[in-house]
Amino acid sequence: MKAIEIRNKYLNYFKNHGHKVIPSAPLIPENDPSVLFTTAGMQPLVPYLLGEKHPEGTRLTDYQKCLRTNDIDEVGDNRHLTYFEMMGNWSLGDYFKEESIAMSFEFLTKELGIPAERISVTCFAGDEDAPRDNITAECWKKAGIPDERIYFYGKDDNWWIAGEEGPCGPDTEMFYDTGKPACGDNCQPSCDCGKYVEIWNNVFMEYYKSKDGTYTKLKQRNVDTGLGLERMTMLLQGKQTPFDTELFAPIMEKLSQLAKVDNIESRRIVAEHLRASMMIICDGGRPSNIDRGYVLRKLIRRMSRHLNKLQIDLSELSNLIDLNIDVLKEMYPELVDNKETIKRTIIEEKDKFIKTLSHGEKEFEKAVEKAKQENKNIIDGQTIFKLYETYGFPPEITADLAREKGFEIDTTEFDKLFKEHQEKSRMGSEQKFKGGLAEQNEITIAYHTATHLLNAALKKVLGSDTHQKGSNITTERMRFDFNCDHKLTDEEKAKIEEVVNDWIKAGLDVKCEEIKQVEDIVNEQIARDLPVTCEEMTLEEAKASGATGLFENKYGEKVKVYTIGDFSKEICGGPHVSHTGELGHFTIKKEESSSAGVRRIKAILTH
Repeated sequence: MKAIEIRNKYLNYFKNHGHKVIPSAPLIPENDPSVLFTTAGMQPLVPYLLGEKHPEGTRLTDYQKCLRTNDIDEVGDNRHLTYFEMMGNWSLGDYFKEESIAMSFEFLTKELGIPAERISVTCFAGDEDAPRDNITAECWKKAGIPDERIYFYGKDDNWWIAGEEGPCGPDTEMFYDTGKPACGDNCQPSCDCGKYVEIWNNVFMEYYKSKDGTYTKLKQRNVDTGLGLERMTMLLQGKQTPFDTELFAPIMEKLSQLAKVDNIESRRIVAEHLRASMMIICDGGRPSNIDRGYVLRKLIRRMSRHLNKLQIDLSELSNLIDLNIDVLKEMYPELVDNKETIKRTIIEEKDKFIKTLSHGEKEFEKAVEKAKQENKNIIDGQTIFKLYETYGFPPEITADLAREKGFEIDTTEFDKLFKEHQEKSRMGSEQKFKGGLAEQNEITIAYHTATHLLNAALKKVLGSDTHQKGSNITTERMRFDFNCDHKLTDEEKAKIEEVVNDWIKAGLDVKCEEIKQVEDIVNEQIARDLPVTCEEMTLEEAKASGATGLFENKYGEKVKVYTIGDFSKEICGGPHVSHTGELGHFTIKKEESSSAGVRRIKAILTH
């Protein structure tokens, strides 16, 4: 069974069980600066897990594009990936443990054909904060799992929470018995011997953990599940690694044909990093020296070095991208539409790095010889930083080089030097913080509302073809990217400020239009003395009404549309202020180039 077939089976199964299929959110989270990339299926749904009403209802299913940066160094072995796809189904205050477990078991055994006797499960063992999850265990027994294949573990294994505070609860994990011999008499899913492979995780969110460490029951109980597509594809196809499946096999074979050196680790790194880089670029990422841009740069440069290590002609990279798109186009048709951008971005970054690669490797060899003379087996932080600053070597590449020589690297000294470098370069302001709409305070809500006014003002001044390309919001400023082929003149910037401030002064009401439940919601808001109404409409209805939007591929069948007077109408999840008079005074602090054909405005609100 191919990966696309597994994905479709999953979505259709849950659709037939009352779930609405929602599209994958972009890899690059919008207005959430707390993370670089979408790392899990639950991440885009956090507001709804906390109680906000989802336009599509209380039963949802999706596939989510994910990328985790903590596994980059491990890529090259037989199992680690940075980019992966997570299948999920969600209950937002709807069904709970019994129905969730029954559906999971039925899907695994009947839809995928996994023998029931190959499935073992784990449950929460209980502690001073929450009782032993005997209910989940009984649900598994009812489904058909006997006592001897039900295991109980503590919070480290069977408890989920996002961060230090927030909704949380026990989870149950499903494991596939590979048939490998047991490592001992006590071999069980917690072992690392490879006999058991985790295939699914169902989280039962019924508690809230406060900052003081106390746990209270949630009013709305949720179910959050995750099934890794690549891992499931590997198991169902009887393959030893994800690289043996159709997702990677064609490019692995091509690399083997092109390589003058047989190195399977390098081939895996090239195949995996190429796929991950393509997916990031497709969702708007570009190489840079900070944040997600730095991750992309690191992936491309590490891939380029291993292409070089395989002695593959680097001109083949364009053909490798073509092959990869051909392999993945059924699952990700957006790759076809972004083919030229993907090629240009990867090849340009590769070219920049290759120019300095040989010089950097020579510098590294000097450091190795020096360390040998001093009877040391570690590369100092000064060398790592020099390779980074002068030759564009991410520390991970230096670490690769060191491992190949039997050396280690001093990351402590490098981290210190890198931090100093960031401060000098004013990069510190770009680092991760708990701001943006992830925090949803008065300031960030005001800035978010102001982006709507700015978007409308840009269209008025520059023309109707002007569109938002991205945004980022902190408690100190807003950043807004838009398509434009020239640097804004002082007159244009002044006009934009004037238009926005005129609308702010007008004190326009901000309305969120919803079709369903409008009377109830309007009356509720009237009772609260807030000029905010909530309505839902289909995406087609929203477009017909004149609403504009960003990242259309992430919208479901139903959307929220926010209207600001007669000037702005956008598809948006919110939140917003109740009227524009709350925003204060809008000032553009900086206008600059973001990338080819894209400009960036940084602005503030003052009172």
